Amino acid sequence: MLYTTLLAVTSTVPPTPNWSPAVGLVMILANLFAIIIGYRAIQNPGKGPGLPVGMPPVLKKFGFPELLATLSFGHLIGTGLILGLSNAGVL
Repeated sequence: MLYTTLLAVTSTVPPTPNWSPAVGLVMILANLFAIIIGYRAIQNPGKGPGLPVGMPPVLKKFGFPELLATLSFGHLIGTGLILGLSNAGVL
């Protein structure tokens, strides 16, 4: 019975695309978009530890928590875009 239940669940899962440069480009663009949104939307930046690399003066208050939050949001956006575009036949 468990085996038939697992078969019923796996048949309803939509196919996911294999990695390609187009999929990577969509994810990179989604992450850049999320960083831009996060840079404008985060109200109290710079409260946590900074990044261990030199930053341009524009991004001085953009630290590790902001980077982690925006990249997490970017991966959510990118996953949705990749699945949507692949189901639409674009990717």
